[in-house]
Amino acid sequence: MDYNAASIPFKVRKVWRYGQMFGWRRTWAKVQAHRHQSRHFDVLPTSHHRLEKPQQVGLIGCGNYAFANIAYFLHRAQGRVIGGCMDKNPHRAASLARHYGAPLHTTDAEELLENDHIRLLYIASNHASHAEYAIRGLEHGKDVYIEKPHVVDDDQLDRLTRAMQETRGRVYLGFNRPGSKLGRTLRRALDEQPGAGVYNWFVAGHEIDPDHWYFHPREGGRVLGNLCHWTDFLYVLLGPRAFPIQITPVSARSSDVDIAVNYVFGDGSIGVITFSAKGHTFDGVRERFSAHQGNCLAVLEDFASLTVEIVDKKRCYRGRHRDHGHRDNILGAYRTTFHNQPYDHRAQLERIVNTAHLFLRTKEALETGRTLTIHAADLGGAPRAEPKPQARAG
Repeated sequence: MDYNAASIPFKVRKVWRYGQMFGWRRTWAKVQAHRHQSRHFDVLPTSHHRLEKPQQVGLIGCGNYAFANIAYFLHRAQGRVIGGCMDKNPHRAASLARHYGAPLHTTDAEELLENDHIRLLYIASNHASHAEYAIRGLEHGKDVYIEKPHVVDDDQLDRLTRAMQETRGRVYLGFNRPGSKLGRTLRRALDEQPGAGVYNWFVAGHEIDPDHWYFHPREGGRVLGNLCHWTDFLYVLLGPRAFPIQITPVSARSSDVDIAVNYVFGDGSIGVITFSAKGHTFDGVRERFSAHQGNCLAVLEDFASLTVEIVDKKRCYRGRHRDHGHRDNILGAYRTTFHNQPYDHRAQLERIVNTAHLFLRTKEALETGRTLTIHAADLGGAPRAEPKPQARAG
């Protein structure tokens, strides 16, 4: 929906509603990000390479998400730590740099990659470029934070895996929901219950125009652009007991939206993700997660409220605002790099490979209409997928 074309009363209601959902400070950042997208300078502000000591962060991709989330949370918690911004649109790079006090803005990623002062790169460019910039960052001795999806095909996954194994850089993923406050509470409640579970995601996403860049063949479509959030959540929820996973797709006219995907996990758990994009929701993406495992019945609504029932005990958790975990995920990467917090390279590599394998094979299942069975990746070799044998007719 084009909010620029909306009426003034609609815009006021939208801002008021977002203020209630996210808080006024973050809502103002979202409003500023919307204006940032179309900002144009008659003369671009001066850019220079004289970075101050704390400015050891580089940002590749200066769109709405980078402005309203990555840069916003870094600046609010850590101050002026962003040293350089890169975007193919020079006005967006300059706009973000000026707003958050970064001295360097450029359209050439090499200026950040070759700058030894920058130690951590946040990558929020177009999807097909995420892994490419991350690999280059690792080769230049930097840590990298990769927004979702971290890869768009198996070749990128193989090369990113190899780069992680051959360099010393740390890699962080932009999957924020499992680490949110309510996400962690839900996982603890389910982990205390024995046996297999039944898990259901219903997601109402934004409708986007058919010519949106998400739909370019190289970008992975909405399965890699959106659905990967919820496949990753299921993967993290199950952990080592997830594999092997049987993936069964359900779709009508499109393999990208208005779809359902059924999963049968190695421990006998069942998961379903339903993703609808039939219009516009006033409150943004809406999501509801329901789970039943052991004696636990849980419902998570929009990462704003969580209800957990265990036999006769019922607990309700509600945050002041919606919290999808963006802040903790973004700042967690910064603090791990600069405050020397623990980083389990092996565990992160396993997640990077296996969660990618899950969303890539989910995309394949939806596009081919076939049921696939996948196994945990052998980090010494490539992940594998096997079509489920089809019953013979007759």
